[in-house]
Amino acid sequence: MEPRKPLPEPRRPEAAQPEGCLVAAVRIPVRIVVLVLVLPVRMVWDALVVAWRFLTDTVFRPAGRALAWLGRALFVWPFVGLWRYVLVPLGRGLAWLGKVLVVLPLVWLYRAVLTPIGHGFLWAGRAFVAGLVWLYARVLTPIGHGFLWVGRGIVAGLVWVYRAVLTPIGHGFLWVGRGIVAGLGWVYASLLTPVGRAFLWLLRGIGLGLVALGTAVFTAVAWLVRYLLVVPALWLYQWVLTPIGHALVWTVRGIGLGLYWIGRVLIVLPVLGLWRWVLVPVGRALAVVGRETGDALGHAWRVAGRISLAVGRFFGTLFRWIFVEPVRWVYRTVLTPVGHAVRHAVLRPCAEAARAVGRGTRQALASARESVRQARADFRRMLFGEPRKREAVDRREPRGAGTRTLGSSTTALTKD
Repeated sequence: MEPRKPLPEPRRPEAAQPEGCLVAAVRIPVRIVVLVLVLPVRMVWDALVVAWRFLTDTVFRPAGRALAWLGRALFVWPFVGLWRYVLVPLGRGLAWLGKVLVVLPLVWLYRAVLTPIGHGFLWAGRAFVAGLVWLYARVLTPIGHGFLWVGRGIVAGLVWVYRAVLTPIGHGFLWVGRGIVAGLGWVYASLLTPVGRAFLWLLRGIGLGLVALGTAVFTAVAWLVRYLLVVPALWLYQWVLTPIGHALVWTVRGIGLGLYWIGRVLIVLPVLGLWRWVLVPVGRALAVVGRETGDALGHAWRVAGRISLAVGRFFGTLFRWIFVEPVRWVYRTVLTPVGHAVRHAVLRPCAEAARAVGRGTRQALASARESVRQARADFRRMLFGEPRKREAVDRREPRGAGTRTLGSSTTALTKD
C-alpha cells in the first residue's frame, strides 16, 4: 500500500490591517451619500431590465421570428425554388444535350474513325519494322561481314609492316638516342658541374657581404630612432602629458562633485521631500477615499438592489390586488358560469344538430352512391350480359396430414 500523503495545512486568514479613525469617520458618510445617489440609478436600472425582458418576450422575439420567416420567404425559399425547379432541370437538360451533341459524336468518332485509322497505322508500323528486320538480316549483315573480312586483311598487313619494317627502324633510332644521351651526360658531369659549383660559391660570398651591410645599417637606424624619437617621446609622456592628464582628471572630478551636490541640494532633496511629505500622504488619503468609495458603491448597489426588489414586490402585489385578483374573480365567478351556461344551452345543442345534419348528409350521399353503383352495374349487365364466374382450380400441392393429437395414433393397429 502506498503511504498516505499528509493533508495540506489550512491557510490561516490574513490578519486585517488596523484601520484608523479617519477611515471610520469617512466610511459612514460616504456610504450614506453613495446610497442616496445610487438608489435611483439602481431602481431605474431594474425598471429598464424588467422593461427590456418584457419587450424581448413580447415584441423583439416575435418580431425576430417574423423577420426570420420573412427572410426565409423572401430570400431562402425563392433561391431554393430557383435551384430545385429551374437550375437543376436546366443543368440536367444541358448535361443531356452535351451528352447527345458532344459525348456520343466523340465516342462514335473514336470507335468508327480513329480506331480503324490507329489499327491501320499499327499494321503499317509492323510491316515497316518487319522490312527493316529483313533488310538488316539479308542485306546489311552480309555487307558488314564483308567489311569485317577486308578490315581483318588490312590489320594483318599493318601488323606485318610493323614487325618487319618499323620495329628494326625503331631499334636503330633507339641505339642512336642512347649514344646522344651518354655524350650529354659526360658533358654535364665533366664541364657544367664544376662551373655551377664555382658560380654558387661566388653567390654565397656576395650574400654574406650583403647581410653584414644590412645588419650595420639596421643597427645605426635603430640607434637613431631610439635616441631621436623614443627617448624624447617617453620623457614628454612622463614629465608633461601625465601631469596635465592628472590635472584634467582632478578638475573634471571637482566639477562633477560640485554639480552632484548642486543637483542634490536644488533638485533631489526638494523632490524627495515633496514625494515623502506631500504626495505619499495625499496618495494614501486618496487611496483610502477611493477604496471606501468603491466599497460604498458596491454596498450601496447591493442595498439598492434589495430596496428595488422590495419596491418591485410591493408594486407587483399592489398590481395583483388592484387588477389581477379582480379580473380573476370576474373570470371565475361571472365569465365561467356564463360560459358554461352558453355551452350547455346554445353550443352543445347546435353541435348536436350539426352532427345530426352531417350524419344525415353522409347517409344520403352513401345511399346515392350505392344507387348510382347499382344502376351502373344493371346498365353494364344489360349491355354485356352477366360476367363469367371464375372456375375453381384444384390445388397442385398435396394436402398434408392432419395434426397429431392425444386421441389419434400413427400405427396401423391403432389407426381408425
